[in-house]
Amino acid sequence: MSDFSFLLLHVTDHAASAQLYAALLDIPIVDQKPDIALLPLKDGVMLGLWSAETVEPTSSGQTGASEVAFTVADAAAVEATYADWKQRGLTIAQAPTRMSFGTTFVALDPDGHRLRIFAPDAA
Repeated sequence: MSDFSFLLLHVTDHAASAQLYAALLDIPIVDQKPDIALLPLKDGVMLGLWSAETVEPTSSGQTGASEVAFTVADAAAVEATYADWKQRGLTIAQAPTRMSFGTTFVALDPDGHRLRIFAPDAA
């Protein structure tokens, strides 16, 4: 079986997106080429920010139809991340909300990709 190794987002400005994600997630940019930037997530998985102009085959998707989700420790961490990201100027699509799976909020990156932060309910 193949290993899951990359999450690729097609973006308008890969360098600016890389700077944003590095700041939001407190992770380094480990590789940057003329059309793609790579940042390490967990367990060897990389976040690739690929210039939509150079993706082959041409991208036909729309942003906002899927989400990238990140887990935090608890509802207080959701609120703290929400305040930080709002202060950074990210568009907020959903303010902190209690849902069936825990406490969550959704922000949008400059390309409209949905970024969900959530704290799952305790088991």
